[in-house]
Amino acid sequence: MNRKEWIKKAGLSGAALAATPFTIIASDKKKRTLNRALRIAHITDPHLHEGGDSEAWTRTCLRTIHSMEDRPDVIFNGGDTINDALRQPEESVTEQWSIWNRIREEEISIPMVSCIGNHDVWGLPEVSGDPRYAKNWAVRQLGLSNRYYDFEQNGWHFIVLDSTHRQDDGSWYIARLDEEQFSWLEAKLNEIPSNRPVFIFSHIPIMCAASFFDGDNEETGNWVIPGQWVHIDARRIVELFYRHKNVKVCISGHIHLLDKVVYNDVTYYCNGAVSGNWWKGNYHQTQPGFAVINLYENGTFDREYLAYGWQ
Repeated sequence: MNRKEWIKKAGLSGAALAATPFTIIASDKKKRTLNRALRIAHITDPHLHEGGDSEAWTRTCLRTIHSMEDRPDVIFNGGDTINDALRQPEESVTEQWSIWNRIREEEISIPMVSCIGNHDVWGLPEVSGDPRYAKNWAVRQLGLSNRYYDFEQNGWHFIVLDSTHRQDDGSWYIARLDEEQFSWLEAKLNEIPSNRPVFIFSHIPIMCAASFFDGDNEETGNWVIPGQWVHIDARRIVELFYRHKNVKVCISGHIHLLDKVVYNDVTYYCNGAVSGNWWKGNYHQTQPGFAVINLYENGTFDREYLAYGWQ
């Protein structure tokens, strides 16, 4: 059953969408007696655009988060907030961001942390003189202090990364950290006290098992994972994390698939997508939805993934 068929069968339209239930389809949550430090709702890849259902369903997602009995303390917006800016004229990009701004003003009252996705970047060469060119427009629209940044809250240290960069041949894009950013990350991890847990937030996964299945990556007879799907500099980042045992968890989106990888005692969560298969139902075996992550004072954490009620 596709989305439109499900809506028709359920008799849902307009305001009724706001009451659509979400179902927990994946959880590593355990009964805990620990003190919780922070509860995070992670939305990613809404791909907002003119027409279609992206605005209505994103509103439904956000209304669900705000109405949860155990309401999250903060929303992490994982990028690809708009459908695509790179090859679009100014008028289209302006309209896409206006949809987001309208939703943010009308639906979001919880504090929000954002990172930049590859589709949020305006990259038409002929407008390179425009002050909004490349990531500048996204930084402004998302209200960021910089394209990468960090902050502390409730005993945890949060690091927000900028995953997407031009390839050496000038084409868009490759998943990695530029040298400036990597040096900053290395220095930042050296500064953070070793007893303070660290949370890493990026659009593109640093490590991700689901990247094997995001495309026909085995068609050559060997597994070939594109450098756009997962960080091409993952080895370097993993080695850096290995020297800092307080790095606990990394979350991402981008792949639109749901998985969990644990390597060197660091947990990597790839948390599906609000848009699922780009607003066409499930993407492979992952339903559209969002994640809720609980962080605890002792540096532990857990995750649940809540999916829309259609397939």
